[in-house]
Amino acid sequence: MGNDKRLLSLDVLRGLDLLMLVGVQPILWQAIGKMEYSGACAFIKSQLDHVQWEGFSAWDLVMPLFLFMSGVTMPFSLPKYLSQNSQSALWRRVIKRVLILFFFGMLVQGNLLALDPNRIYIYSNTLQAIAIGYLLTVPIMLYLKPRTQVLAIALLLAVYTVPMLLFGDWSRDGNFAAIVDKAILGRMRDGSYLAEDGTWQFADWYDYTWIWSSLTFCCTVAMGSLAGTIIRRGNDNRQKTAIILIATGIALIAVGWVWGLWHPIIKRIWSGSMTLYSGGWCYLLLGIFYWWIDVKGHKRGCEWLLYYGCNAITAYLIGEIINFRCIANSFLHGTEQFLGEWYSVLLTACNSLILFAILALLYKNKIFLKV
Repeated sequence: MGNDKRLLSLDVLRGLDLLMLVGVQPILWQAIGKMEYSGACAFIKSQLDHVQWEGFSAWDLVMPLFLFMSGVTMPFSLPKYLSQNSQSALWRRVIKRVLILFFFGMLVQGNLLALDPNRIYIYSNTLQAIAIGYLLTVPIMLYLKPRTQVLAIALLLAVYTVPMLLFGDWSRDGNFAAIVDKAILGRMRDGSYLAEDGTWQFADWYDYTWIWSSLTFCCTVAMGSLAGTIIRRGNDNRQKTAIILIATGIALIAVGWVWGLWHPIIKRIWSGSMTLYSGGWCYLLLGIFYWWIDVKGHKRGCEWLLYYGCNAITAYLIGEIINFRCIANSFLHGTEQFLGEWYSVLLTACNSLILFAILALLYKNKIFLKV
């Protein structure tokens, strides 16, 4: 595998991540909700939802994995671009990518399409977290050696954590990251609303943080960038590279879990312990996929995941913005009398299948949204 070729394992893993987000989870979530309650169903459903505060579920890994994989590509793409263009051209490209991702994030979750200025939220979406993490990681990756990059990540974790300990606690309302978001974003923070007395208030149900958590978003992307560097430099011994990735993942999971005994693992504020813990799972999954696909050459049966993996942002945007259930309902509404409450599961499955068909068509015609 030359350095200029796409990393097939990364595209497949990204495809699996997007498939879970826009396909599998919505169907399973509805289907399990229709089943008789049991211990197995309860466990599966708990893994298909975000943990309310402290702790970590399989579903909590979807967003960190998305950020992590955005970093893996950086050691392949940025040096190549810089070898053919100037520093200023590279930074123009970086800024352009950040702005586009921020705009897409506002389309998906910033209520931009509501056309109501009072409902516009600036910073509240995964794509925007990727944008900021990417922006902060670029100088770390370009201008620091790998060992120094590790120190930079450690420093960012410390900068994030110290104010969290000194100026707040680990509660939903009292953590420093939430205080920063409320102070800076104000009414443009997701979950804000205009009260009857004319003042802007913050809904109790919204507890995600973004501005201060940008430091740890960067750590996740930078850990992905380091993984990409490991793969790029280890091309001569890919078996050893896979072992390094897997071992790093296991070590980070252990360190993150131990740190979580003192400073809890909280995905909603992207705590330092959560950053390392989730980063460990990202390394572990990437290492396993890299070993299975790029080292052992097992490619059969996973090509269809490339429909999602090679057009990840397209899959995310379409899956989050466009509802194809109305199309399915137009043709299948007669089956509702036979399916009863399971009819909604059928519509959700059709929604996912239509999205799959669109992505397959784009892939076969080599149409990719590049940001």
